[in-house]
Amino acid sequence: MDGFREKLVGLKILQEDPDLWNDMENAQKVNKEASQVDSIIQEYQSMSNLVQEIFGLIELIEETDEEEFVAELDSSLVKLERDVEKYNLKTMLKGNYRECNAILTLHSGAGGTEACDWTQMLYRLYTRFVERFGYTYEELDKLDGDEAGIKSVTFRVIGLNAYGYLKAEKGVHRLVRISPFDSQARRHTSFASLEVAPEIEDDGKIEIRPEDLRVDTYRSSGAGGQHVNKTESAVRITHLESGIVVSCQNQRSQTQNRDMCMKMLRSQLIEKKEREQLETLQSISGTLKKIEWGSQIRSYIFQPYTMVKDHRTGFSSGNIVNVMDGDIIEFIYDYLRKS
Repeated sequence: MDGFREKLVGLKILQEDPDLWNDMENAQKVNKEASQVDSIIQEYQSMSNLVQEIFGLIELIEETDEEEFVAELDSSLVKLERDVEKYNLKTMLKGNYRECNAILTLHSGAGGTEACDWTQMLYRLYTRFVERFGYTYEELDKLDGDEAGIKSVTFRVIGLNAYGYLKAEKGVHRLVRISPFDSQARRHTSFASLEVAPEIEDDGKIEIRPEDLRVDTYRSSGAGGQHVNKTESAVRITHLESGIVVSCQNQRSQTQNRDMCMKMLRSQLIEKKEREQLETLQSISGTLKKIEWGSQIRSYIFQPYTMVKDHRTGFSSGNIVNVMDGDIIEFIYDYLRKS
């Protein structure tokens, strides 16, 4: 009980002293920036230590000529190459929100079940990439297809620079393959779009007026449980001015779902504002470069040959199996290098 009283006293002090709130927010910002710098230093130190280990292995091989040291050297060189590439990639990240978490939304295009199946394949691709890259993800909302696949899914990718990397994937993705849903085994073309927005805390840069919001609640459609499907805990928010619609159903309560929806809405409004600024700048400068927002960026061809090609950079890969298993870092690297 004494601890509870202390918390109440602390809250009252913060309420009466707005400057203290600002000091706390500034301290949190500094701590976050310090943590990011510390992460970079640790990464550099880890590579430096690995280089020293490699030199040590080379000396051992020269002295002993043992095969086991050669295998260990090869493994260390591969790891160093991968770490250096990942470190170099970070230096290419651009934008105000590059270090933020990312909120991704996949939408199936025209094509019914075929397009829904393609959306599910892309969802697996990106969640596998997240796991490969050492990030984590949290599914926020999903609408299953009528027969198979996914009509739309929104998920949050958690990790330093998640938005900086994944914004390279924003756009329309095209699939060409023999459809497993076609009894005549004909070749089909399907489309799915990926939206990517930074997860942003309320920094006062975007004003969201309550009168501009329509809030709907409904029962979650996910897997059953003690709470899910029994109460209207899922939340959908429509921003009337922009037409943006966000929804969340996977949190434990309606309040948590609403809070996440507001965070998603704020992120999409920021992304919309940046997109409009980019379009204005390109219009003023007369730049002929095609704007990637919402345009087709990549084709995944399974038939009559196998290839994945990025239409913005020209980069391609014939190993479509690896790409569909989340190995897309080369595509992101090439895009960041050329953009």
